[in-house]
Amino acid sequence: MSLPQQAAEAQPGGGKPNIVVILADDMGYGDISCQSIDNKIHTPQMDRLAAEGMRFTDAHASSAVCTPSRYSLLTGRYNWRSRLKRQVVSGFDAPLIEPHRMTVASLLKKHGYTTACLGKWHLGLGWRTRDGQVAPWPDGKDIAEAVKVVDYSQPLAGSPNDYGFDYSYVFPAALDMAPYCLIENDRLVAAPTEYTKGGNTPVTGFWRPGPIAPGFKHVEVLPDITHRAVQYIDDHARKSAETPFFLYFPINAPHRPIAPADFVKGNSQAGDYGDFIVEIDWSVGKVMEALERNGIADRTLVVLTSDNGSPGCCNQDDRNYAVQRLYQHYPNGHLRGIKADIWDGGHREPFIVRWPGNVAPGTTNAETICLADLLATLAAIVGETLPADAGEDSFNILPSLLMGSRASRGLRQTTIHHSFEGMYAIRSGPWKLVLGQGGGGFDPSPDTPFFRAKPDDPEGQLYNMELDVEEKENVYDQHPDIVRDLTLHFQEIKLQGHS
Repeated sequence: MSLPQQAAEAQPGGGKPNIVVILADDMGYGDISCQSIDNKIHTPQMDRLAAEGMRFTDAHASSAVCTPSRYSLLTGRYNWRSRLKRQVVSGFDAPLIEPHRMTVASLLKKHGYTTACLGKWHLGLGWRTRDGQVAPWPDGKDIAEAVKVVDYSQPLAGSPNDYGFDYSYVFPAALDMAPYCLIENDRLVAAPTEYTKGGNTPVTGFWRPGPIAPGFKHVEVLPDITHRAVQYIDDHARKSAETPFFLYFPINAPHRPIAPADFVKGNSQAGDYGDFIVEIDWSVGKVMEALERNGIADRTLVVLTSDNGSPGCCNQDDRNYAVQRLYQHYPNGHLRGIKADIWDGGHREPFIVRWPGNVAPGTTNAETICLADLLATLAAIVGETLPADAGEDSFNILPSLLMGSRASRGLRQTTIHHSFEGMYAIRSGPWKLVLGQGGGGFDPSPDTPFFRAKPDDPEGQLYNMELDVEEKENVYDQHPDIVRDLTLHFQEIKLQGHS
């Protein structure tokens, strides 16, 4: 019996599973209470998800920041093969996903799924100008210039609906980036006709100045999209229960502005940041409650993960381990680095899979995986063979899921990591080679010397991740053969166009 057949036959009544992917924004490896002994945040819903499924301990986003990791999750392709070689796109940038490229949504739609995207998009949109043309803007277009020419009354020329989603309800980018508005399918719910000077207060957190829709409130976004996710599940169960669905639910927390709702205030021991994680836990619980109430939890595959590591922030102070200093909470566990860095704190993610009848409950898995592996894995579940021009860097981890433990030989032999400023690292087995000095992330602050390269440092970094997961001992000079082999292998993967 093949693995896809085994997976399908394990479903109650057979057939394809419903699929829910919950993607947090800036939630670190140590932010879930079952993942860290030093946790100051109680997350019972996410802990329950782990107890009922499999928790991966060596899962990675393809990048240490959000746009590129979202591109890889949906396309199964490393972001640096696209036009985006560093940093992220803005709220006004053109679509990053290439036209006609297969995505998780288009794959599943082809196999009879109804598909929905609810939450943070941050992959560029096809804004139209007042003369009806699609704005062909490069990344980093000046917001003031965009405001002058964008016609908010026109339908978008590029939205999630152009990449396989039947329904979408999204905000354009991170919630500290203009424009601050909501988009349903290809139309704005309300145009951002007003202007905000931005914010940087203990109550509201930080966001940049720019256009904003009347009545838009950051604090209301997570409750809003959570209620819509619940409504989507309820409606689907009532109207088309025999059709499988795919819900991509990229939420906005705990990314700044750190704006937890009043009903979770004070529910953690890590300030507003911790309370925002508690609100994520509430959101996960609401989704699971909807699946259970409609009797479909046992035939739904649920994935919970995050797009990159935590910046360790607390409201306006987001680069200096504020949460760790103030509350002794370690958002990225004891991994080195933060969001944007090439070290594992920047991209090693929580990754939990719950799939009753297929994934053994209460299990952990040390297999090295990447968020880019979602496409090939779901393709295997629905019995699809990916064409050569799709999922070039995606590996099928279904055997590892169904076996319930680490395979004798890793399914993914190499993984390429990528930082905010475009620094690369290659991971193979226990070895991680960083092709440069420092972290390659945000500019380090004066009081964080741990991020800075020293004058006598080697030209690169090599760590044995089985012996030194905190990346404290750089053994680059001690293993020139490993450095040479990994460098050549990285160059091969980069040049050949696929892993």
